[in-house]
Amino acid sequence: MNRTVYRTVRTVEDVLALLDGLFAGGDGRRATGDGAAFWDGFYSDRSRPVPFFVAKPDESLAACLDRGLITPGRALDLGCGPGRNALFLASQGFEVDALDLSAAAIAWGEERAREAGVAVRFTCGDAFQLSDRELTGPYDLVVDSGCFHHLPPHRRVSYLALLDRVLAPGGHLALTCFAAGAMGSELSDADLYRELHLQGGLAYTPESLRWIFSDLTEVELRRMHDEPPESALFGEEFLWTALFRRDPEPASG
Repeated sequence: MNRTVYRTVRTVEDVLALLDGLFAGGDGRRATGDGAAFWDGFYSDRSRPVPFFVAKPDESLAACLDRGLITPGRALDLGCGPGRNALFLASQGFEVDALDLSAAAIAWGEERAREAGVAVRFTCGDAFQLSDRELTGPYDLVVDSGCFHHLPPHRRVSYLALLDRVLAPGGHLALTCFAAGAMGSELSDADLYRELHLQGGLAYTPESLRWIFSDLTEVELRRMHDEPPESALFGEEFLWTALFRRDPEPASG
């Protein structure tokens, strides 16, 4: 009797997709296309007491702008949610593209943009699957407040490749993610594949972030400042906030 044998791996992307599928509960796929349904459900109830549902920008992002560490240019907000950082950047003179898997989050962000009277180009999709026509880099600033720590380890390969593709020479990555000892899973990468569950998100140490982003230059890496409810800014102490810079290209001649 003949058996049908399925061989699905020919490229690196095939390997990454295969590893995505190992997290059968979907936990490891929430930052890629298969997680859209999860995040649509997450954003469907706007009244939920979720810290980052507030229409406030990261305190670290506002501080970088105030201190002149970043200046207005073209920006990409990865995993933008309802657009709180995207709207802030647009109000400060940035040309902003904002991307999220969730159509519900994008719709909410578009409503907020109309109410605020700012222009943001929102796109619903998987950053790792979008073409250059859809992600129209290069960007002077890539903002990620809460996307990176939801990636399974193998998708860091895709993430770094995306940065290499869209981040302009001299451009910055503004990253916010779970801090080890405060929030998120501290299992090793190997143990995550044994458990096949990301436990809600991965915790990082400063050393691991510096190693992962070692092709970039560290400008700042610190714990996010806790912001009181009356503040105009978002800030939670269980998060790291970091600013990395891609080295400018050397002058020719």
